[in-house]
Amino acid sequence: MDEKDLQLARAIVANDLSESASSTPSGSPKPLRKLQNDKIRAFRRTRSLNAPSPIQQFGPCGRIMKNSAMVMTIQDPASQRLTWYKPPLSVLVIKKVRDASVLSPFVQLVYWLIQEKRMVVFVESAVMEDQNLDEHSSFTSVKDRLMTFKEGKDDLTDKIDFIICLGGDGTLLYASHLFQQSVPPVMAFHLGSLGFLTPFRFDNFQEQVTNVLEGNAALTLRSRLRCIVLKKSKDGVKEDKTRKPPTNLLVLNEVVVDRGPSPYLSNIDLFLEGKYITSVQGDGLIVSTPTGSTAYAVAAGASMIHPSVPAIMVTPICPHSLSFRPIVVPAGVELKISVSPDSRNTSWVSFDGRNRQELRHGDSLRVTTSIYPVPSICAQDQIQDWFDSLGECLHWNVRKRQRHLDELTDLTHSSSDDTLDSFEQNELLEREQ
Repeated sequence: MDEKDLQLARAIVANDLSESASSTPSGSPKPLRKLQNDKIRAFRRTRSLNAPSPIQQFGPCGRIMKNSAMVMTIQDPASQRLTWYKPPLSVLVIKKVRDASVLSPFVQLVYWLIQEKRMVVFVESAVMEDQNLDEHSSFTSVKDRLMTFKEGKDDLTDKIDFIICLGGDGTLLYASHLFQQSVPPVMAFHLGSLGFLTPFRFDNFQEQVTNVLEGNAALTLRSRLRCIVLKKSKDGVKEDKTRKPPTNLLVLNEVVVDRGPSPYLSNIDLFLEGKYITSVQGDGLIVSTPTGSTAYAVAAGASMIHPSVPAIMVTPICPHSLSFRPIVVPAGVELKISVSPDSRNTSWVSFDGRNRQELRHGDSLRVTTSIYPVPSICAQDQIQDWFDSLGECLHWNVRKRQRHLDELTDLTHSSSDDTLDSFEQNELLEREQ
């Protein structure tokens, strides 16, 4: 709350006191009061996952120091809705590879986008090599109008306005991998095996895509992790970044450091904001986003976190200590992971299951929250989509219902004589006999 907001709040309080002293018999408020109420409602939040924005001043003298180097700002998730400042013209369609069941929906979608919506459609060049697509007459009629690209060779930055994924969660991870900076809005259709990150059904895709193109959709900003691997040269001096750039990747789910093929335990040093935290001894370590909390992290014993929560999760893999529990640290902090100097073996690191490489002694991995999230389009809203996914995909809190008392036959058919005293008397009679 800035100085103007503080003065406004004080004026309203003063106006309340004056109204209580000089109110009319009918109790009608003054016009000034109504105008001030309307103005203060403009910055009052009524629904949020992250709690209301805290004020910047505490008491008469204390306040938070202003810092121009702000890592990220947290917007009220309830207000995150998609809007276009100009009509989208190009769309990237990503389909699940080596899956015949996706071919027919892919052809329907591509044909509709080109013929009906007059959009420029991009697909991966490997898709055009699928000979099964030639069996669809609709595809052959629009095949020459498709734009193609190759991963790692063609830059899609500033070429794609909109992304549509057909398949499972891997298609969304692939879309995140293609865009290592700003990501266009992603609409994911569930045509895979799990579908935790793909909330849309393909039955009425025309209506759903039209609503999105018209700007009628809620967004979930899924944070990503910026991961930098710094290698150590043979002479013991870290390599110059200008001479050989280090590995720099953005991941949507998690970065995993494990022991690889070695039979020995991993021995990894963990630093937070440059301060030594602990040494991880076990099978490895998972550093995940809230989106990735429902992936590898939850299988290793971590909690499930809503993707709008600004946080980084640190989860050990089979730690050699029963007290080593998963932790959650604030988004924006920098984690440093390195192989301990006295470790018997090296470690291996992978980023969303890709780009697996070895971490040797002296190498380090830096992880922090990226400023480029993945704007995932919601089928309904952030709350409903996430809990529907928990129930449908993970069967969260699914159990057999407890029966009602009227349904218990052993209670309904029991008599009032079956008391504890009667059972004790029967036992005494049996002993005497």
